[in-house]
Amino acid sequence: MRITSLIAAGLGIGSLLAGAVPAAAQPVTPSAALTWGPCPQAQKELVEAGAECAQLTVPLDYADPGGRTIRIAVSRVKAKDRAHRRGILLSNPGGPGGPGLATTVGLRATLKEVADQYDLIGFDPRFLGGSTPVRCDPAGAPERPRTTTSPRLDFEDSVRRSRSTALRCARHGDNAALLPHASSRNVARDMDAIRAALGERKLSYYGVSYGADLGAVYTQMFPRRAGRIVLDSSTDPDATQYELFRRAGRPLEEGLDEWAAWTARHAGTYRLGRTGPEVRATVRKLLDGAERRPVAIDGTRLGAPLLRLFLRQFVQHQEDGAALARTVRTLTDAAAGKEAEPNPELAGMLDFLDSPDVADSMTGGAVFMCGDAGWPAGGWPRNPETYWRNMERSRGDQPVFGPLVNDMTAPCAFWRTTSREPAVRIGNDVPVLMLQARRDNNVPYDGALALHRKLRGSRLVTADIRSHGVFGRGAEGRTAVPCADRAVAGYLGGGALPVTDVTCPAPGGTR
Repeated sequence: MRITSLIAAGLGIGSLLAGAVPAAAQPVTPSAALTWGPCPQAQKELVEAGAECAQLTVPLDYADPGGRTIRIAVSRVKAKDRAHRRGILLSNPGGPGGPGLATTVGLRATLKEVADQYDLIGFDPRFLGGSTPVRCDPAGAPERPRTTTSPRLDFEDSVRRSRSTALRCARHGDNAALLPHASSRNVARDMDAIRAALGERKLSYYGVSYGADLGAVYTQMFPRRAGRIVLDSSTDPDATQYELFRRAGRPLEEGLDEWAAWTARHAGTYRLGRTGPEVRATVRKLLDGAERRPVAIDGTRLGAPLLRLFLRQFVQHQEDGAALARTVRTLTDAAAGKEAEPNPELAGMLDFLDSPDVADSMTGGAVFMCGDAGWPAGGWPRNPETYWRNMERSRGDQPVFGPLVNDMTAPCAFWRTTSREPAVRIGNDVPVLMLQARRDNNVPYDGALALHRKLRGSRLVTADIRSHGVFGRGAEGRTAVPCADRAVAGYLGGGALPVTDVTCPAPGGTR
């Protein structure tokens, strides 16, 4: 997961309104055929896979199919095993705001021969990546980091940035016409338009995080078009965005406890404490100090909000214990005035914060977080003081991550547009394979159980690990969950859903 996508972590389908699926949710026919050609050279994974790319023309507003159109970037790697071809397999990498043109190709390493039985279809959701874009006015020169600060000043900075982002996005170009159509409903319709353009009766799909929630929306809107659907790491369909954001606080603290216990067992290496509470105290001291004087390192200053975001990035995966310990050691030394060169993991984060990818990712996340009634319906408080009160209340039992998950990290309180349609109410019996890590601290396990109950035809594969995302971990350099990988490959390869829910044995890794 990219660093800035953590701003959207914990968000899902939530606050789903009642009501029948409107006629516009029926299968759609795109207004133009696909003309295939070479993929962009920047998409090295696609080029190396021999993929071809195209632009699909779809309605901006599916209620007005003869009106304005936009383009959706699509990629394809044709099935190698034509004798056993099973159709098309699409995917979405989550975010929200993540482009996905090369995502499905990336599944080959774990699916192996099963991937050869599908045309692997990637796409950039509307307004992202190579599709018709939504951009915001430039942010201007970054503010000079403070030498001294306070939690209240940091909060006021976040409010000011959020208000500015909402304004910049509202006034740029013709965003006022585009943004009301940035919804999960419309992304699901675009997916069905891709299916129709390819002449396929059904669409099979793998989605992770927000991509899992998007897949649930597709099963609701197009149940007869849903082929083999796999949803990895999903959320509570009845919670608002803000509720989901806040619910991550307690699991994150529990993940930090696991890491602290592991780090204490390696006290000689990292020198952060000989017991879990001592390690936690080191982290608290680092954050408490940064709330007064940001940590100076590598020519910049890192305040407590950024440090909390960095901690969250590492604590989500149990294998990242050593990377987190190295980062805390480096930052602790820098805070004490010692000479400290960024360790490789911290250096990578600092480089990313200086890259243009930050602005692009922020824009994409805001487009779907703030205006999408179909993914979840808002629930973002309009009064900034609500965020401040929740941040302060959270410090009692969530001292490390409470101020992060309750902060105004997204511009949604000031967003100017909302979806023109109500949210999708999830509740169907479409066969679905679900995966969830029991100790996922981005989208907690209880949320997946809630969606599992709504998807009455689903089976849930649980992995007793601390991770966000279960399938294909080995291909990402993490500890694989063979039981889950086999379940996905078996189902996409033509097998039946498990008869009952499954709990996979815990793999090795840092707890």
